[in-house]
Amino acid sequence: MENLTVIEKRKASIKEGLIKALEQARFDGVLPQGPLPEFTVETPRESGRGDFAANIAMLLARDAKMPPRAVAAALTERLDLESASLASCEVAGPGFINCSLKEGWLALCLKEITEQGASFGKSGKGRGQKVQVEFVSANPTGELHMGNARGAALGDTLASLLSMAGYEVQREFYVNDAGNQIERFAASLEARYLEILGQETVFPEDGYHGEDITRTMRRLYEEVGDKYANMDPSLRREFLTTYALEKKITSIRETLAAFGVEYDVWFSEQSLHDSGAIVKTLEKLRQGGWLYEKEGAVWLACTRFGEEKDEVLIRANGIPTYFAADIAYHDNKFRRGFDKVINIWGADHHGHVARMKGAMQCLGYDRERLEVILMQLVRLMSGGEILRMSKRTGTYVTLAELMEEVGVDAARFFFVMRSADSQMDFDMDLARKQSADNPVFYVQYAHARICSILTAAEKEGFSLPAEEDADFGLLRHESELALIRKLADFPDEIVYAAKNREPHRIAVYLLELATAFHNFYTNCRVLDGDDKALSAARLLLVKSVAGVLATGLGAMGVSAPKKM
Repeated sequence: MENLTVIEKRKASIKEGLIKALEQARFDGVLPQGPLPEFTVETPRESGRGDFAANIAMLLARDAKMPPRAVAAALTERLDLESASLASCEVAGPGFINCSLKEGWLALCLKEITEQGASFGKSGKGRGQKVQVEFVSANPTGELHMGNARGAALGDTLASLLSMAGYEVQREFYVNDAGNQIERFAASLEARYLEILGQETVFPEDGYHGEDITRTMRRLYEEVGDKYANMDPSLRREFLTTYALEKKITSIRETLAAFGVEYDVWFSEQSLHDSGAIVKTLEKLRQGGWLYEKEGAVWLACTRFGEEKDEVLIRANGIPTYFAADIAYHDNKFRRGFDKVINIWGADHHGHVARMKGAMQCLGYDRERLEVILMQLVRLMSGGEILRMSKRTGTYVTLAELMEEVGVDAARFFFVMRSADSQMDFDMDLARKQSADNPVFYVQYAHARICSILTAAEKEGFSLPAEEDADFGLLRHESELALIRKLADFPDEIVYAAKNREPHRIAVYLLELATAFHNFYTNCRVLDGDDKALSAARLLLVKSVAGVLATGLGAMGVSAPKKM
């Protein structure tokens, strides 16, 4: 049972006991011989149904030509309760086998949890698989907006959870510093620069109108004056773009760092053009017979892998499309040796997912190694109304402004606590509240309250015993047992959230753990001068809760304050 979580160990013992019971039933001739079904042992959804439930009887019923409940009865009659550490088992519903562990099993769980300390929650389930998570990858032509903010919180949290689950993770930002958007960016910069110089100019219709572009050019003017006024326009745009890109990318880095996001790699799209990577990737596609020419352009035969239409990779003017660069970029990712490549994209990229997976298939990669998480829109709400414009700039609200308004902790928690595929209403009024109505405050307050309890214990002379000396069997109150059980679920929640790419599950789990703690605190007096042994056990329990809260919040990029 090496590398199993505290709950998995219990499930494994039950599973082993049921397999032995099945072998005995087959030996007795009660059940026919056959393959062992892939059955599960899970926590029942409803309380009062035992500690765990197995579905093995329902999977065996068809081949056995028996009702599932009859199969379940044959197994429960032969199940060795003692070796499986069970107090009882019973047939329930359509044929589930509900198992109740021996009294005190949660005390053993808590002992394991306290022994693991800060490492509790981490596992080797990922077996060191190399996973890349690419997220945000905003065009460096404007400021980071709400969609970027949500992608940053989700991507960074997912990467943290994958690391905790034993994967080797790399965070990457793809810098879109080439292509049409950069040409429009250059024209916009030039127009603003010439305006500042007092020259008449026509602003491009498809240009970028953000105030940040004007600020960048004013800054340049303060540094160099009219140095570029009489320069050849193409050369001038090149200088302006190089200057502005450096400033914009630096600003994006700094804003994301303030949001708690640090990347391992910043990958330049322009480097794909400069290195010849696009040409090499297109040649691989050509050799594979996936390209053809029509109307002077080079096309990828997407219809051959199920798409509705083919796509242009090289325009008639010889310039590669964005899709061509994106294919080369993903080719580069897989050549770097990642087992899985995870992209977090906006929902407006939905039509691009199958094309990109198909292109990877054309290059000889397993298309399932590329995963795309599509993220829905965010609506900012204030005063019960949608907040569309920034008071400062008159345009969209930026990530920097959001952090000023509600803080990093609230912003990150709120973005993570909703599934990526659900449209999100970000309630700024709720995010500012210092009350239990605010989910991040509710969780952080639980941590702060425990820190206060531990401080008070020290002042009052209550000492924490070594884990091996604590009598966790004294913890018998219903709210104590519920709290321990919720603690024990933590490693499995991490693994599930990482494996299924569902970081919101951790936010939900932390809220449930905080609720279990607050309920415990209402019902159980932690510092009891009349029962030192019970107080010691409860102190170690709440210390473990604080540790899990801090670990879970840390994975989300949220602080675990000691005071509120």
